[in-house]
Amino acid sequence: MAYLSWAESYVGQLRALAGDRTLLFVGARAVVRDETGRVLLIERSDNGHWAMPAGAMELGESIADCVIREVREESGLAATAVTPFAMYTGADRTHTNMFGHTYQLFTVAFRVDEWSGELVVPTEETTDARFCRPDEFPEPLSGSVIETLADLVAFERTGRLVLK
Repeated sequence: MAYLSWAESYVGQLRALAGDRTLLFVGARAVVRDETGRVLLIERSDNGHWAMPAGAMELGESIADCVIREVREESGLAATAVTPFAMYTGADRTHTNMFGHTYQLFTVAFRVDEWSGELVVPTEETTDARFCRPDEFPEPLSGSVIETLADLVAFERTGRLVLK
């Protein structure tokens, strides 16, 4: 799939039609770890925050295809095996972004179990990317990173999907 600009994306087209209404945003987030357990963080080009690869699902895509695409677009890495471990939903996940667009997020977090390739920096959506230990996470750090990693620990301990 070729890279789509925001205006060409499903969410971008829907936003153009809906105006200022709150929209439901379905997306995926990836935890990619290297062989030493460090976590991949990308520096977003839109707001400068460090986050995990993530983004919106496009029409015709599965949520697993979405996370695989987002990892490739934002890091250059090819995710070949993924496991869902958490779902974030509900009114408390409503967010207004820096452009004044409000979304209620429905996000599925995936653990990337297998991947290959080399990091690509920068990409269309990122200015930097690196694998980091939790005690060396760069700032500013997206608020979702710590919660997602804690939920992955809970999933790996219990084997139960985290629902929030």
